[in-house]
Amino acid sequence: MKLLIPVASGLEQTTKRQLLSLGFDKAPADNGRLEVDGDWQDIARLNVFLRSGERVLIVMDKFPAVTFDELYEGMYRIPWENWLTVESKILMDGKSVQSQLAAIKAAGGVAKKAIISRLADKVRTGRKTFSETGARSIVGVSIYKDEVTVTLDTSGDGLHKRGYRSLAYSAPLKETLAAGLIDSTFYNPDKDIEKPFADVFCGSGTLPIEAAMKALHIAPGLQRSFDFQHWACAPSGILQRAKEEAKDGEMKNAAPVIFGSDINKEAISIAQYHAKRAGVDKHIRFSVADARKFTSDKKYGILLSNPPYGERLSEEKEVRNLMRDFGNAFRALQDWNAYVLTSLPDFERYFGKSADKKKKLFNANLVCGFYSYFGKPPKSENQFLR
Repeated sequence: MKLLIPVASGLEQTTKRQLLSLGFDKAPADNGRLEVDGDWQDIARLNVFLRSGERVLIVMDKFPAVTFDELYEGMYRIPWENWLTVESKILMDGKSVQSQLAAIKAAGGVAKKAIISRLADKVRTGRKTFSETGARSIVGVSIYKDEVTVTLDTSGDGLHKRGYRSLAYSAPLKETLAAGLIDSTFYNPDKDIEKPFADVFCGSGTLPIEAAMKALHIAPGLQRSFDFQHWACAPSGILQRAKEEAKDGEMKNAAPVIFGSDINKEAISIAQYHAKRAGVDKHIRFSVADARKFTSDKKYGILLSNPPYGERLSEEKEVRNLMRDFGNAFRALQDWNAYVLTSLPDFERYFGKSADKKKKLFNANLVCGFYSYFGKPPKSENQFLR
């Protein structure tokens, strides 16, 4: 099967490296998605192991269409009876870019009508409408430059829903974005478990939790379910095997050095609760603290944060001053690396230093800069800690 993994813009290469580690040597980009070849067991493994991919989609077909009739015919030709049942709860998802079929809601209606007609004709129930009380099946209709890509979503809920974050807090990072940011840094606990990781604006704890899960090799999909496991067409046991593989690969005796702090006491309380739900609370040192006063006697480390953005004009001056003080605190950290995700205009000017590397990312539909500051690399492993 052809499988598509949607990724956030800017995280394509990061997700591709994750796919390489899972044994997929080819993953070309296709309109904001990475494409791989795989079987049912691969579908289970991808859903369980991927850290920054958003979903795992099966490509059902691709065909040109500029009219609703052509869309209907293309959808009808797909052998839906091999994938869905007359009880399937069919939900439609879609988008249209630079295409004549621009009314995506109407296109979704035509596409679903074709699916129902195909099932009625092939299964021969004598019905043209179904109760749709069975397993959920999300069918995607993506139209780009008049070519239709039809997909079946094996994940269901997005892969950012790990299962550990249940309490609300202001402007949280999506777990998939957080994992992608971590994989974009030099944080590599497999090579140096004692090199500290710190987030001094940790909020509800997503970045430290994802860093701990990476260090302990805890698969992000281990605690959740997926739509494909409820489908009659999916082989039994594939998800169980993938989760057993994940459990076997955990580094239960690892001892990463991870700090999470925030000036808000409520945020730290929520972060601690989420860390416990994720099974990593014993590996993160949470504290209520001011980011401007962060210090460490460790010569080398990774500082990764998503500080407040100051969306309202009344807040922007306060955020600018905060970034000045934050920049001063970082420059006192000897040879640490720092990574900051922010939408603040002219961040580098307020931080007091030009970034060694920067790229554009999106967080909750906001255009952000991801700024990387590199310290001197350690001369030997013995110098990571003093």
